[in-house]
Amino acid sequence: KDAGATKKKVAFFGMFRYARRADFALMGVGTVAAMVNGMSEPLMTVVFAAVIESFGGSDNSAVLHRVSKVVMYYIYLGIGTALASFLQVSCWTMTGERQSIRIRSLYLEAVLKQDVSFFDVEMTTGEAISRMSADTVLVQDALGEKVGKYAQLLTTFVGCFIIGFIRGWMLALVMLACIPPNILSFAIMSRLRSQISARRQASYADAGNVVEQTIGAIKTVISFNGEKKAIALYNTLTKRAYKATVLEGIATGLGTGGIFSVFFCGYSLAFWYGAKLIINEGYTGGQVVNIVLAMLTGSMAIGTASPSISAIAEGQSAAYRLFEIMNKEPKIDITDTSGIVLDDIRGDVELNNVFFRYPARPEQLILNGLSLHVPSGTTMAIVGESGSGKSTIISLVERFYDPQAGNVLIDGINIKSMKLQWIRGMISLVSQEPLLFMTSIKDNITYGKEDATLEEIKRAAELANAANFIEKLPNVLTEKK
Repeated sequence: KDAGATKKKVAFFGMFRYARRADFALMGVGTVAAMVNGMSEPLMTVVFAAVIESFGGSDNSAVLHRVSKVVMYYIYLGIGTALASFLQVSCWTMTGERQSIRIRSLYLEAVLKQDVSFFDVEMTTGEAISRMSADTVLVQDALGEKVGKYAQLLTTFVGCFIIGFIRGWMLALVMLACIPPNILSFAIMSRLRSQISARRQASYADAGNVVEQTIGAIKTVISFNGEKKAIALYNTLTKRAYKATVLEGIATGLGTGGIFSVFFCGYSLAFWYGAKLIINEGYTGGQVVNIVLAMLTGSMAIGTASPSISAIAEGQSAAYRLFEIMNKEPKIDITDTSGIVLDDIRGDVELNNVFFRYPARPEQLILNGLSLHVPSGTTMAIVGESGSGKSTIISLVERFYDPQAGNVLIDGINIKSMKLQWIRGMISLVSQEPLLFMTSIKDNITYGKEDATLEEIKRAAELANAANFIEKLPNVLTEKK
């Protein structure tokens, strides 16, 4: 499933679906600035050619005057490039951060909205954490400065080729022979990097699952001396990611070397043919230098765009994985505000001819036509061997799952027709292994009732036999656990 997901991507413009008006404004300014910044290199080749021509004048006494006049264009170009570069990087960085924060929040909201069966079948908690920490970073990279950089380099590529053909189409046409090998090297490198990167991300996600499961069940791991086994499995997965990273480095090195090899071969061809054009077609030295620099600078822009394109491709794959969850509608939706809310709830609980199988184990029937009635005010203990369905009954009453057949009733009403948030708020549940959140004792006690009074908080602490050690803490209820 993971291998198939990594091959799927969101369309480029689809990544910006959560952009707002301010983001579009930032992206617009950033794109214009990137294009202006990208044109600085093509214009630089024109100014450089003018400097070459200034050195080649017949009157050597005026060379300083001619050069001083031309080099002023470098100053103007530097000022314009500085401003454009500032706007490009700052605008794209800001909009990337804004959109990634929004995606992080919506992704967490979507994950928490899913029903319990989603975590049994489709995603582990480790995978959810890994995507929150790793995939959102990749999406942020793809939505931010890398897009501006790609727009800049694309403008450089187009601008250089336009200048090259305007200044001398014959030499520019010959230099086009350097482009196919350059593009081929770039395409092969980008494809390999994308595939290897997806493999590396999957390995790190699996390693994160091992850590999450081991720490989450640390008592079980320790009791069975499973520490070495967990470490060995984690090391195996990280070594797999390491090998993928090494392969990515080799592919990048070979691709970069191939691109630079094409550049230098292009220089050799260009200057040889440029000399012939000076003799036969009346080209000047400055004109030849201008064309050569423009065409090779444009070609180099394609090569240097590789990291940006790879980052965008990785971001598209990561966005697909995030958006797939964000667009998923759960069967049991905690955010659904419809449903019955009883004015006076008694608390009669009834299971009527209930059949249930866990989504992760559809072949195993857990409850086979179970009927059970617990009148209000009754204390009942459900006893049975492991796997007999004791916890399953509680999960059905909490509506963590819905039975495949039969009904779960509270006060004679099917809980499917009740407002889910309300009915869960009416139920108090103490799990076999309680969990404390990394916050104050007060916040832990009031987690299920935020409007609890101080007296209620103290009373709950006394009932839990926790009041004595709480009173010994320096900040009492505000002390973090």
